[in-house]
Amino acid sequence: MSPFASDVSLPKQFDVIVVGAGAAGLYAALCLPKSLQVGLITKDSLRTGASDWAQGGIAAAIAPEDSPTFHWEDTIKAGAGLCDRAAVQFLVENAPSAIARLVEMGVAFDRKGEHLAMTLEAAHSYPRVLHAADTTGRAIVSTLTECVLQQENIHILSQALVLNLWLQPQTRRCQGVRLLQRDRAFWVRAGAVVLATGGGGQVFSQTTNPAVSTGDGIALAWRAGAVLRDLEFFQFHPTALTQPGAPRFLISEAVRGEGAHLVDEQGNRFAFEYHPKGELAPRDVVSRAIFDRLEKTGTSCVYLDLSPIEPDRARYRFPNILRVCRRWGIDPLVQPIPVAPAAHYWMGGIAVDLMNRTSIPGLYAIGEVASTGVHGANRLASNSLLECVVYAAQLSDLDLEPDRRIFESPDAIDQAEDYADQAEAMGAIREELKGLMWSCAGIHRSEDLLQGAIARVQSWQKELATLSSTQFLLAPHPTPDCYLSAQGTETNLHVCTETLNLLDVAYQILKSALFRTESRGGHYRSDYPHPSPDWQVHTLIERDRWYVAPLEKD
Repeated sequence: MSPFASDVSLPKQFDVIVVGAGAAGLYAALCLPKSLQVGLITKDSLRTGASDWAQGGIAAAIAPEDSPTFHWEDTIKAGAGLCDRAAVQFLVENAPSAIARLVEMGVAFDRKGEHLAMTLEAAHSYPRVLHAADTTGRAIVSTLTECVLQQENIHILSQALVLNLWLQPQTRRCQGVRLLQRDRAFWVRAGAVVLATGGGGQVFSQTTNPAVSTGDGIALAWRAGAVLRDLEFFQFHPTALTQPGAPRFLISEAVRGEGAHLVDEQGNRFAFEYHPKGELAPRDVVSRAIFDRLEKTGTSCVYLDLSPIEPDRARYRFPNILRVCRRWGIDPLVQPIPVAPAAHYWMGGIAVDLMNRTSIPGLYAIGEVASTGVHGANRLASNSLLECVVYAAQLSDLDLEPDRRIFESPDAIDQAEDYADQAEAMGAIREELKGLMWSCAGIHRSEDLLQGAIARVQSWQKELATLSSTQFLLAPHPTPDCYLSAQGTETNLHVCTETLNLLDVAYQILKSALFRTESRGGHYRSDYPHPSPDWQVHTLIERDRWYVAPLEKD
């Protein structure tokens, strides 16, 4: 018998499995009834997701001069005609109570006297963005993490990667997942599964996303047959640090909101040539303005000039940005910050309703991996953290699978292959894929570029389908649990899994971008440069079928 088979710590079953430990996953776990046993799965350690990197803040209309109606109007306008109005209404009406709950839990938002401090960000008509200096996401995630660690009903499975969703053969209800953890691959049953896996920015070579953002939840849901929505809409943040050797560190929109100017190498505030609001225009407009200026000048970056911001104010509001920039040889108080666009946020995702339900019974999705209809074609700044907490609260009314029989798995088998050569080959494909996606599905797209990229991705998918690692990783239940006996196998399979996921999400983005023959929000086609009223619809994907659906009515 394998030593794996007798491991008494092996989790067999939970009431609910939550996949992902960013703001959405953590808050979801906390909102679930305390009577339920919850398995919280994170493929790295806690505090490694994109929420922890969020700088600008979280939006809510709580100032006396502001209102949810104004917040609704700004969100609808930013969404470029594709927001679902009911979803946005639910978001903005529940925003004040969500903020109150976070404050009650201990999130230390900045204050101005006795009141919560708020700043202005692009496309907001009023200052309504709450912040904790320039590390708001970290403040929220840290507080939620501490709360999770205090809950006896929440069990954290760290360094665990979900390989497959487990569907009941007759009903197609989701009843668990297959995990890769601690040199083991095994099935875990649950009454419901909540995907909170974040986005997929790592499919692009230039991204503000952390290394864990490899589109895992989208790939899992697509393979299981869930309906996906609007995957062509990827938001490119206009201002990521562009310094040789440095990561594409996000320079928050709040920097421009506080008064910083976006200038070219001659010091011209060129953004006003593209939009009357200049650097405070919607993100897609500013990103394309920068892209166009770089194309015309042949330069690699433009600059953020912080000199209009009083130095003490800059030190108070943006200590982390100043610290990171100085680490890479730039002092923003005496010189401008070199910036360029980078992939930042995926507006599309797994289609869900107001209760976070996907098209697969028992499967839920929240946060960036989900498409609630809130963001439309272009997310309004600082609505993403808000969406996480507002929608995660709905999970207090989760519909659980009534069959609560104890799941007994058979003895595990040994798996001796280490897959090292295959992991090396997949790692090389992964790097080439990122460059391909940035060139062909980045800020500017066209039919020729998209068609060529699709052919290349399909060639890679066909090549990898025959590999033993692919067949092992994508094997459906009732594949036996496995003990990975060869040293390094878990690491190798981790590389293989993420590469397969990235190839799948790249294919979805490319095909969706080719399907939508217009430009709207975060999706820009140089061969169809204007929006079309015929395309004021959602694009939906179900397995290999692309189709359209009208917007939800009020």
